[in-house]
Amino acid sequence: MATYPGISSEAFKHPLDLQAEQALRSIPGFNLVASKFVEFIYERPQLVYLMGNSIQAGPRQYASIYGMFRECVRDLDIYPEPTLFVSQNPQVNSYAMGQEHPYIVINTGLLDLLNKDEIKTVLAHELGHIKCGHTILIQMGMWVMNAASVIGEMTFGLGNIVSNGLIVAFYEWRRKAELSSDRAALLVMENPRTVMTTMMKIAGGSKKYADECSLEEFIKQSENYRNLDEDGLNQIYKALMYVGVNGMLSHPFPVERIHYLQEWTDSTEYRDIRQGKYQRVSVEVVSTAPTASESERLRREIDELQREIDRRKSRDR
Repeated sequence: MATYPGISSEAFKHPLDLQAEQALRSIPGFNLVASKFVEFIYERPQLVYLMGNSIQAGPRQYASIYGMFRECVRDLDIYPEPTLFVSQNPQVNSYAMGQEHPYIVINTGLLDLLNKDEIKTVLAHELGHIKCGHTILIQMGMWVMNAASVIGEMTFGLGNIVSNGLIVAFYEWRRKAELSSDRAALLVMENPRTVMTTMMKIAGGSKKYADECSLEEFIKQSENYRNLDEDGLNQIYKALMYVGVNGMLSHPFPVERIHYLQEWTDSTEYRDIRQGKYQRVSVEVVSTAPTASESERLRREIDELQREIDRRKSRDR
């Protein structure tokens, strides 16, 4: 498996992710909401809950999964290592949270459905969120509606600021952020079929009928879905599905994600990263050597100290 030492998230972030985040942060009231969110919705209670109500993976707990997890951490050059929890939940789901103490939660429903390579794909995807710095905004996107009402009741005057436009922007960004994490999964797994098969299974896979599912057919379904855009009315239906028919969706449809992943697989950008030509994390080197003025000041202080020592010696004789 390929590793990418020193890789910056900017090397693989999807342009739509960057664009949507910029649009989100430019909305009036965002910074105020963000500050109050961080103040009142701490990550620590969630971490305490997981420590008490799930299994923390490690060398002696879910050892094989933890081993795959550490490989992904190494490959994406993530430091410090996040914590991995396994939660007893039949829902096929996983998520990344935390900023100061990042962690990933993977449900047993997902472990029971996917094979090892597909589980590793999910782990790499979630680590992609951490690598890209998505987690604080993901938390805000998940709880922004509740947080808005709670904060409003606390008379901070934010009730009117948290508008529908801000909420829509949160979810629009969340969907685009998934595209960046899909790229992180592809970088780790190197095999686009593995990543796309994982998406297919999460969309509607069955362990019992796994042999009756075809990735090729799912890819055709993705193409047919995009062809629906030839009718302008279908485009309107798609937009409505994301923003309100059944509540706002936090993830793009799997068939759309497959399309974006295929595009990137064929790109020069992806090939360059695979060859080690990618943007690296910039490290600011702070020189500890004294400047000329500092050296002169230090020399004067030493001379003054020496004169004081000599003076005291003379006096004591």
